[in-house]
Amino acid sequence: MNAMLTLIRCEAKMVVRDTAGLVVPIALPMLILVMNASAAGDQRVAGGRSALEVYVLPLVFAIVLSTIGIVNMPSFLAYYRHGGILRRLAVTPVSPVTVLVAQLVVSLAQALVGIALAYTVAVTAFGARPPAGTGTALAVVGLAVAAIYSLGMVVASVAPTPNSAVAIGLVSFFALGAVGGLFGGVDSLPDPLAAAASWLPFGATVEALSNAWAGTPVATDNLVGLAVTAIAGSAVAALLFRWT
Repeated sequence: MNAMLTLIRCEAKMVVRDTAGLVVPIALPMLILVMNASAAGDQRVAGGRSALEVYVLPLVFAIVLSTIGIVNMPSFLAYYRHGGILRRLAVTPVSPVTVLVAQLVVSLAQALVGIALAYTVAVTAFGARPPAGTGTALAVVGLAVAAIYSLGMVVASVAPTPNSAVAIGLVSFFALGAVGGLFGGVDSLPDPLAAAASWLPFGATVEALSNAWAGTPVATDNLVGLAVTAIAGSAVAALLFRWT
């Protein structure tokens, strides 16, 4: 336990020192939130909820989770492999697995900070209300974390260098985001891509959180898509991950 706490502190210091990796995953979603909040806060949509609550906040949450889980975290793990850190830990009493756990804990804490900041700004500055289904929203966030972070572990497994991890992570993020509504409504996509959006983790997270905020039932395909991604991604990462 002492070793784990020490590694978590070290990982936290590494993340704080990585200015771009610390600021961008929080600043970019906040910028999107602020740019859209004023207009969206006045638009009433499902169940009398505002577009800010039903559309903007779920999108912002998905961006925070994806940029940290698919881009940031894999780059740190690839750096540790490339630098031989994991190989050195393998011959010490501290298992290299503890590095993975410590990085997961720190990156998850960063994601929760980003989500909390976005939610606080939306509530205090733009009058957003809590989700109609708070428990459902929390469950969706937990399932989204499992799905998105499992994809991040796959990126960390196949990326040989930190730069390649960032490149693969960014391409994956923008590809999933494009299908999931990052650059516009899913309705504007071709039918096959629009159908896939409900199953892929970014789009499934946005749609499920939108339903939770509006108080409507979460679609089964969203939940199944997130669960399958979490299970399949974890299995692939465990199969492919290399310590050296």
